[in-house]
Amino acid sequence: MQDENIRESTENDWSDPASKGHFVTPFSEQTLGVPFGLPSRLVRLAEMPWHGCYDMQLASEKKSPHTLRSYQTATKQFLLTVMPGELPPSWDALQRIAVKDLERWVDPNNGRLDLWVQSISHLAASTINARLASVSHLLNWVGHRVPEWVSRPQKGRSLPKTLTHREIERLKEAAATSENPFANVVITLFLDTGIRVSELCALDRSSMDFDDLSATVREGKGNKDRLVLFTEATVAAIEAYGHIRKNIISRHVPSDEHRDALILNRRGRRLTPRAVQKLMDTLADAADIPRSKLSPHTLRHNFATGLLERGVDLVSIQRLLGHANISTTRVYLEISDQSLREIYHRAQAASRAQESDQKSED
Repeated sequence: MQDENIRESTENDWSDPASKGHFVTPFSEQTLGVPFGLPSRLVRLAEMPWHGCYDMQLASEKKSPHTLRSYQTATKQFLLTVMPGELPPSWDALQRIAVKDLERWVDPNNGRLDLWVQSISHLAASTINARLASVSHLLNWVGHRVPEWVSRPQKGRSLPKTLTHREIERLKEAAATSENPFANVVITLFLDTGIRVSELCALDRSSMDFDDLSATVREGKGNKDRLVLFTEATVAAIEAYGHIRKNIISRHVPSDEHRDALILNRRGRRLTPRAVQKLMDTLADAADIPRSKLSPHTLRHNFATGLLERGVDLVSIQRLLGHANISTTRVYLEISDQSLREIYHRAQAASRAQESDQKSED
């Protein structure tokens, strides 16, 4: 019955007195004089439940689990937005409506999109833009576009958070003396490679080339493979962890899914981003660093600013970080005041040391 009510809302005219204000849209085919039409690729799917079809579309695009969760949250909230005079539908009922009925339900001209945008206007600019991107994908799929009158808020540009050199030293010491079996190898990898936390968790032993001091990150951000480089410090940390890894495997034999993982937790499973962040909190306390200041992304920022301080060009940093657009990398040119002070004092100290050496030679 609820499915029929939703279907009626996509067919009745706004001014139809028989509708009595329930499940109606401000525009219909009769009112506009223009028939609704699905993209040709969806015509054969018109009578099928939209949810399963849309899931298959997302699967074919190989969206990451994080992106899928973001799409699901935004689209569900949008589709459950109730217009004036409508009875709130259930999510189960909405998932079962046909593709052709969804196309009418999400029509940007019926006001649902406007109400939904207003309902999320209190959120941060980055969150609003992410949710608009999710809903835009759904609209594009059924042949609609987000109208120009829907404005996307400008994101405030903040400088990357980085740790000072003293904080880095305290963090390294805390990791080296931690009782957590994977603390030292995780921190070393972050600082040595600038790798993302999802990429670190997905690293396999078969992806590591210790002769070439490089690793292949499989299906990183944007589903792209990329090369990351490391030093002998990473090799030493992995070798030290190797003995711990063997002991873990002897107690908890990994399944096929986890067997080749470079880093295993105590239960013989691949690390998760959540476990890594918990490690960050523990190490932050041990190193006397505010928890809010230490995260995997903070260490990625430290990797990038460290390269910049040592004179590495921006294009090389872009490639090492795996940024699709160099404008993302350019933010590291605007380093924090603290980093600027440290660079200045090191440069001045080096200058004084050089002058002292010259005088001693004279």
